[in-house]
Order: sequence, then structure tokens, then C-alpha cells
Amino acid sequence: MNAEWQFDGVVRFTKIGTTYLFTTVVLAMAAVNTGNNALYIGVALMLGSLLLSGIASKSGLKHLHVEIAGMDDAWAGRPAHGTLRIRNDSRIWNVRDVVLTSEALAEAVVIPVLPRRRTIEIAASFLFTKRGLAHLHAIDSYTRYPFGFFLKKRRVRISSDVVVYPRILGDDVAHDLFRPLAGDQSVANRPGAGSELHSFREYTSGDSLRHVHWKKSASLGRWIMKQTDAEAAKSVHVVVDPYKPGTTSEETFEQMIAEAATFVYHAAVQGFDVTLSLPRVTLRAREHEAAASLFRALALLEATHEPMHQVLERSSVLFSVSRRAA
Repeated sequence: MNAEWQFDGVVRFTKIGTTYLFTTVVLAMAAVNTGNNALYIGVALMLGSLLLSGIASKSGLKHLHVEIAGMDDAWAGRPAHGTLRIRNDSRIWNVRDVVLTSEALAEAVVIPVLPRRRTIEIAASFLFTKRGLAHLHAIDSYTRYPFGFFLKKRRVRISSDVVVYPRILGDDVAHDLFRPLAGDQSVANRPGAGSELHSFREYTSGDSLRHVHWKKSASLGRWIMKQTDAEAAKSVHVVVDPYKPGTTSEETFEQMIAEAATFVYHAAVQGFDVTLSLPRVTLRAREHEAAASLFRALALLEATHEPMHQVLERSSVLFSVSRRAA
């Protein structure tokens, strides 16, 4: 992002403004030394223009209100398209050449003109570097309006929370992760089509009660679902272990989450029914169904410092930092 016009503070002279101010001072000195009334009038007009420029730019930014009107799914490391809604409540000033910046914006947003008492919506690109819940607190607004003498800045307070999905790794990594499922089914030890009972799995929201294995459910004290060969052939069970030993770095843990998210993403794209098991929760995205709930769960998953028991099936795909180390 070009930061040539960004600065800390409230106001800064531009090159034009500095030249204008220097010229005004020179003319004022000449007027004092010569007593020329015409020079006095010229200096008064120039000082009045400086004053008007400061008042107009300050009053214009003062009445701006910004909010996020909408945003596509946000992925760590990828630009997310969104919309900013900007309102100018001023009864007097039309504001021109407004620039909006923020750490969450991938690039500056330029507004050529914002009429008084009007609201506009403008496209913006957001960029988040980390997964999780991102809090957007403020957006900085800049303007040189009206004469370009000053660059004025005002921090506009906003309140918006965005769930940032984990980073999706490159195609080369994704191919290595997903190869056993996308390749030969016999290599992946996955059965073909059929109605025979293949395995059992935990109940997930939306499952039909017709597939409950009542005896096993009664013995374990929770609902256990039957899975046939046909269902198993087009489904994948992903287990993510959030246990993070003290010797494991944060980067290693985040890499593991990114690998799990990449695996789930490509499995969903290729039409698999994806079941994601985390401690105390199991989620499922069926074929051609949006997997947003799975990515949201991965985005908000926090590391634990004590091992937690999770149910593994014989065809489960496990992601954990200990497995990566091995």
C-alpha cells in the first residue's frame, strides 16, 4: 500500500500548502516594509483561503460515518471482497478526494466525491493475515479538500467482527495432502459402492434417525450411526487434535490447522461428504453442501495444553502437531 500520504497526527502541510504559506509570509513582509495596501489585501485573501481550507477539510471529515455493509468469506492471506457504506451527514460541505485506509484493507479506498447528506456504497478489498475472530475498530480517512493546502486525517470509529477462515495452502501441498483420497480407492483402503455395513460414526446434525445403530448407541450412551459401503466411498472423516505441547511453536500449530483446512476445502470441492471432529463437537458437510460451518470451527479453534480424547475411525484422517513432527 502506498503510504506517501499517511502520517501520524491530525494535519500536515502538503508541498503546495508549504509553498503557498511561504509565499504568503514573503508577501506579508513586503506589505509591512512598503506599506502597500494592495499587498495587504492580497495577504488577507491568501490567509483567508488558508483558513477556509482548514475549516472545510476538518468539517468535511468530521461528519463522515463508515460501516462495513458486507463481505465475502474471509480467508487468511487471501483478499476478501466487501462493501463499505459511507455517509456524509454535513449540511454544508461536499467532501472530495477522500482516501480510506486500515490495517484490514488490502489497498486504499478512494472516494472522488461524497455529496452532503448522502450515503454511498463502494467496493473494498480486505486482507487478514491470521485466522480467527478479527475485530475492526477504526478506519483512517484522509483528504486534501478543498485547495490541497493541507492533508487532514480523522480516525473513524467502526465496530465489526469478521471470522477469518484458516489459510489455504498452495496446490502442490494440497495435492500431496489429498492424493490418497483423490487417487486409487484401493490405495486409500476405501470400499466401493454397496449397501453392506462398513463402519460406525458419531451422530452429526441432520443425520436421519433411520441410520442409528440402536444397540451400539445404547451401550455407549450416545447416538452412533451406521455407515454403508456406498456412503463410506464418498465420505471422509477428518479429526483435528488441538493439543499443543509446550515445545511446539505457534507457527507449527497454525501450519497444522492450515493443512487441515486445505484438506477439508479440496475434499468438499471434489464432492465428498466431509465430517469434521473436534473436541466436544462434530460437524458435517454433505456432498455439494457449503462447508462454511467446518471452516468457521477451524477458524475459532484454540490450542489446548492437555491431551483430549477423540474418537478415531479406521478411515479417519488425523491432523495434529505430534503427527506432523512424526
